Amino acid sequence: MSTSRYTLPVDPTRWALDATSPVVFDWEYDEGRSRLLALYAKGKSSQWDGAQRIDWSRDLDPDNPLGVRDEHIFLHGSDVWARLDDKGRALVRRHLASWQLSQFLHGEQGALVCASRIVESVPSLDAKLYAATQVMDEARHVEVFSRLLHDKVGIAYPLNSNLRTLLAQVLADSRWDMIYLGMQVLIEGLALAAFSMQRDFATDPLVRAVNAYVMQEEARHVAFGRLALRDHYPALTEAERGEREEFVVEACYLMRDRFLAEEVWTTLDLGAAECAGYVKHSPMMREYQKLLFSRIVPTVKDIGLWGPKVQAAFADMGVIDFAALNPDDLGIADEAVARAMDELRGAAAPAPA
Repeated sequence: MSTSRYTLPVDPTRWALDATSPVVFDWEYDEGRSRLLALYAKGKSSQWDGAQRIDWSRDLDPDNPLGVRDEHIFLHGSDVWARLDDKGRALVRRHLASWQLSQFLHGEQGALVCASRIVESVPSLDAKLYAATQVMDEARHVEVFSRLLHDKVGIAYPLNSNLRTLLAQVLADSRWDMIYLGMQVLIEGLALAAFSMQRDFATDPLVRAVNAYVMQEEARHVAFGRLALRDHYPALTEAERGEREEFVVEACYLMRDRFLAEEVWTTLDLGAAECAGYVKHSPMMREYQKLLFSRIVPTVKDIGLWGPKVQAAFADMGVIDFAALNPDDLGIADEAVARAMDELRGAAAPAPA
């Protein structure tokens, strides 16, 4: 996707980071954890072609690419929204959809890089095997979100500054478990919740299909992170556990504040400060922010990073009740939605593992 399609300047056009991690070989070829090897088998059998499984023949409505109700637009109910005419509201819908999809796309490229680093740095061969399938998954996600933006929406937004900060923190750390924690648990968990809201709130079949098929794999990626970290974290020292819990708290607050869409309000000259001020406290945004953590909270609890500081942060955000959810049940539900979409359009789904 050409940078000429970006609504704001992208300079430089490439982001280069100084990131190093150890390269670890594992000669135990005949050993491995059964659940990780089962995930690897599922990852192999579930590969699909984004050009074939998704019906790209449909055009999106330029005035409402996602097909969402106005009640789901962050500005709905504000004085700014009341002042807009039909054309202005259509621009908000289009640009907000582009901004959301753009952040999905940039996040998927981050996941692609992180998965490739996991392959080289994780110490066990069973994890390397599954991570290799995830590299292909993430490449496909970059492909389909890029195509959705390039061919169907036509405009794009640069990487959000908060997401950029979080990606930089994850990629700068040489420890394999911190890459897992930052990407597989936090960023992928957040993405799963964001994808689910777009899948469930959007009415456009193309948008819903892209999100549902990507979610089917992202749920597996989060399960991969859970399994590896759940085995590793009991051996941490108190200081090591405290460092990781501090990172979880910092990253969650950063992600919670990521979705104010200031770039959209600036591009449309709607008054970024007024718009962001309304969006930050709007009922829709408060509900949206809570739902974003529906995948992260139960996973963080499951891997054992559940100290007082983490629980206090989740309570402060109003999301600690999500700890009662079962991550496995959420993943099974995501798989079922994707299979139902395949059946609905008669598409050839990947063979079940």
